[in-house]
Amino acid sequence: MTTWKDYLEISKYQNMGESLQRQGVPQPPLEKPCAAEAILIDLPDPHGITLPKMNLVELIEKRESLRVYQDEPLSLQEFSFLLWATQGVKEISKQFTKRTVPSAGARHPFETYILVNRVEGLKNGLYRYLALKHKLILVDDSVDISQKITEGCKMQKHVQNSALTFCWVADFQRMYWRYGERSLRYVMLDAGHVCQNLYLAAEAIHCGVCAIAAYDDDLMNAVLGVDGEAQFTAYIATLGRRA
Repeated sequence: MTTWKDYLEISKYQNMGESLQRQGVPQPPLEKPCAAEAILIDLPDPHGITLPKMNLVELIEKRESLRVYQDEPLSLQEFSFLLWATQGVKEISKQFTKRTVPSAGARHPFETYILVNRVEGLKNGLYRYLALKHKLILVDDSVDISQKITEGCKMQKHVQNSALTFCWVADFQRMYWRYGERSLRYVMLDAGHVCQNLYLAAEAIHCGVCAIAAYDDDLMNAVLGVDGEAQFTAYIATLGRRA
């Protein structure tokens, strides 16, 4: 059985082999493809939102994990803003994207899945964010999808009571192509960058966030429709309106 000490050793630069990128292997797609027949859902321009005047120091000082939310829904404009703040694309090239969050080598390994419980004008269900297009696709609108994700998060009630629950899935090959065995370190670092942006963006619209690392990997991977190896649940966070 490989331990964390073993992983730290094999992922040191001096112990790594030549990356797939240096071997000339074509890189994985910058985003998980969707079916040709998928219906894309337009989102408002995230820059169209009107935010209260708050400086960065205020946002940082106010930030705390919040598990109790109002029943008030978010607007679609606010939802669009949160998606942009956590994975918004500023520039696209053939080999990388520049986004609103930092990522090792600009690999940006995450696919964002969102459980929508309360957003005006949007049907409840599980969606995936297409960052390159700033659009959504509906993944699962079954009546029990919120309960399934709550169960995957070990019955933490704030999942089912949230307006939104963000589930970040790592597409591991996207990072591994460049960084080999060191990739897992970078994926986890990147997850922290993304979630912190969500915390700060949420404060700007009078919402709160609670990051979740306590979840059942197998249940969450199954409900999100990923295999748990090439793609796996890396981080989760609930969000809702402050009381």
